[in-house]
Amino acid sequence: MYLWMLSVILPLLCLLAFASFLFPDTGRVTEKYKHCGSSLCGNINITYPFRLKTQSHRCGNKELELVCQNNRTIFPMKHGNFYVQHISYSDETIQLLDESLGNDNCSIPHSSYPWYTSFSKKIYLDRTTSEYSIMYLVNCTMQINYTSVYIDAFRCTNNTASSRPAYFYFLDGNTTASDFDESCRVEAQVPIMLANITGRSTFDIYTKLLTGFQLSWSTFYYDYVWLSWDSIVNIAILAQAVDAYAGNTYSRHNRQKLKRRHLSVDDDIENFLQSQNNLMPIRYSYSEIKRMTDGFKNKLGQGGYGYVFKGKLRSGQLVAIKLLNNSKANGQDFINEVATIGRIHHVNVVRLIGFCVKGSKQALVYDFMKNGSLDKIIFSAENNTLSWQKMFEIALGVARGIEYLHRGCEMQILHFDIKPRNILLDENFTPKVSDFGLAKLYSVDNDIISLTAARGTVGYMAPELFYKNLGGISYKADVYSFGMMLMEITGRRKNLNASAEQSSQIYFPSWIYDRLDEGDIMDLGDLIENENKIMRKMVIVALWCIQMKPTDRPSMSKVLNMLESEVELLEMPPKPSFSGNVN
Repeated sequence: MYLWMLSVILPLLCLLAFASFLFPDTGRVTEKYKHCGSSLCGNINITYPFRLKTQSHRCGNKELELVCQNNRTIFPMKHGNFYVQHISYSDETIQLLDESLGNDNCSIPHSSYPWYTSFSKKIYLDRTTSEYSIMYLVNCTMQINYTSVYIDAFRCTNNTASSRPAYFYFLDGNTTASDFDESCRVEAQVPIMLANITGRSTFDIYTKLLTGFQLSWSTFYYDYVWLSWDSIVNIAILAQAVDAYAGNTYSRHNRQKLKRRHLSVDDDIENFLQSQNNLMPIRYSYSEIKRMTDGFKNKLGQGGYGYVFKGKLRSGQLVAIKLLNNSKANGQDFINEVATIGRIHHVNVVRLIGFCVKGSKQALVYDFMKNGSLDKIIFSAENNTLSWQKMFEIALGVARGIEYLHRGCEMQILHFDIKPRNILLDENFTPKVSDFGLAKLYSVDNDIISLTAARGTVGYMAPELFYKNLGGISYKADVYSFGMMLMEITGRRKNLNASAEQSSQIYFPSWIYDRLDEGDIMDLGDLIENENKIMRKMVIVALWCIQMKPTDRPSMSKVLNMLESEVELLEMPPKPSFSGNVN
């Protein structure tokens, strides 16, 4: 064993010694960027790792670029600008204030710190003091009465009149989903130097907001991101030499490499959890997960993702615990779930209570949904007893959940797997969008996004995921999936039905379009007039959603507007293009 270690280590030491001749000045490269000189904007001294926009791109870091405007230093971020109040280079901290605060007596914070971006790994919120928390600024369509939780965010006595008035409130960052009113949406997540805001007055909150918040950076990180082109070439030479040597020993140590790969996956997950620590749900031990499920006795279901078990918290609250399959080797499903719903509060999105990571064992703890998934309601003759009004309310709730994912968060969240099985129903049949294993986060500015592979479930996947000539991939993929699901809710059957008595009924969207166009959908059930209107409305909206070209589909906001409108006001869409090409 020791001989093998020497045979590996000695040649590598020689390569490292050779490296010192290849690029002896790498350590001094950083110094070159540090000594670009400092600048002054007002009373703010700006030097490495920061730089002004007017300085050379070889000074400081491009992601820490500041703007000097009217003698005030501004830190521009994706979702708003922040005034720089102070920079301490010795403590590696920067004090920021939302630019919208202080503009007038009615100003409210509109900018959010970009939690979801990789930017936060390089400059991050300072958590060194317990007198610190995150709060939500929410915009509600109606006045909220329980003021112990919702704190009025307006400092003005008169509101601007409009046909649909908005009410702004502050909510504590630890607010539970049960306290989150369905008429509200999150406008911003705002750092505040208070342990919590519950019971505080509007004056207290604004007093603290005007002191700003603090971010930290690491000089160590920035010292090693600067390399000259010569150094990169030399490193490539060294890498080739190391790679050539490693290639000769690979076959003898394949088992060790696989072990290292597994440890690397664990590191990826742990690094992710550490970087997202600000808004993380509860972390449980594996023994706690076993205790909750009573040794994994009550299995609720299973799939390619793994297994779901019923469990109970110490408080007595029922939960559903998803154990992820070991085959998900890169941990991406786990990261996707925690990164998306780990910090979302919406009545129509399932709540992630906590998680567990212990080596290859990964578990996610959710609220328990008494009425299971939507597919068991619409595809089962025994369970298919809900009224058309209730089915419409379920469809409307799902639309609200998806619209929130697309527009109500810091980053737009694209689900990519909307289908009846992934819609859960609580004891009141309130729908919850669930299963974010395929979800992706994108900037709200990105209308078109890139994917390395198609994702979703056949039958609900948008055609542009297969046929690139139809247009770019965007949030319209979720709109298509919602439309296919809405069509199944309406027909209470699968869209593709090979056992249909008539060939014209095989593809349900095509068949129902013809029936609707002829003004006859009554044979789907004995419907009273109001139910007929509900049916027609859902069909028309669904047909708009499943248009072949993404550009012909509405946004989820438009879908909501159509669902909330009178059916007589809805325009009939073109016939689905795929209707004649189904085998």
